[in-house]
Amino acid sequence: MHERFWSRSLACLRCLLLAVAAAMACAAWAAPEAAATLREKYASLGEQLQKNQFSRPLVLDSVETPERLTGDIYAIVEFPFGAVRAGLSSPDHWCDVMILHINTKYCHAVVGPSATTLRVNIGKKTPEDLAHVARIVFNYDIGASTPDYFDIVLGAKDGPLGTSDYRIRLEAVALPNAKTFLHLTYSYSVSLISKVAMQTYLGTIGRGKVGFTVVGRQANGQPIYIEGVRGLVERNTMRYYLAINSFLEADRLAPAAQLEKRLQSWFTAVERYPRQLHEMDRTAYLGMKRAENLRQQTLQ
Repeated sequence: MHERFWSRSLACLRCLLLAVAAAMACAAWAAPEAAATLREKYASLGEQLQKNQFSRPLVLDSVETPERLTGDIYAIVEFPFGAVRAGLSSPDHWCDVMILHINTKYCHAVVGPSATTLRVNIGKKTPEDLAHVARIVFNYDIGASTPDYFDIVLGAKDGPLGTSDYRIRLEAVALPNAKTFLHLTYSYSVSLISKVAMQTYLGTIGRGKVGFTVVGRQANGQPIYIEGVRGLVERNTMRYYLAINSFLEADRLAPAAQLEKRLQSWFTAVERYPRQLHEMDRTAYLGMKRAENLRQQTLQ
């Protein structure tokens, strides 16, 4: 009986090891192709990265389908690839990124035997008790990591208000002169319930809010920006990108100085786009986020 048990256990272990090896081999094979594709995208966006409305090397796009909303940002950042990969290959550091977003109330990374997850609480743009806000559980996965390319995916099955299949994906490739080219994707699926909730929001406290895509010009030449759910997904995609950039800026400092630097940098960055991203003054944001970070550290 014992011999049969151990024989089956060893067989299962061999199968598991083979599966892990196969997955690693597939990732290693796919990474060069993915890196080449991202480099091609970088080359194709050359003029847009140099001349755009953001006053920085950044291109933003969004797509709305009946079932899904997606925002994409391509950007050059002034950090060496090695530093970007090292900083963003840690689930704990992703919580440092996520908490900067004005709607994130809490984030905790849990490393388990078979999976790593980020438990993220999402709420309003005001201080809130965690018992009253929604939680999204993201699976954290490093899809590929090579000397000049990496790919990280955060995926969640369920979200608040009837949304589902959340994906935050970041891929990056090394550039000359100690720079890095990033591609950030933020997307989720929508249901009838979530569509009604979004329309209610856009018709009340979200009325008049816009995204970044220019869809026309006024008589005086001023831009007319995309509204509705595409505007919504563009604003959040930009907030997450600015959080990543603010984290990287602070990562150069001593640990004791990093939190304050991240908070100050993120608020300064969003205020460069007040038409889309202004929600509160600096003092209110800093007070809320300092308290949320303290709560985050205390609960963990």
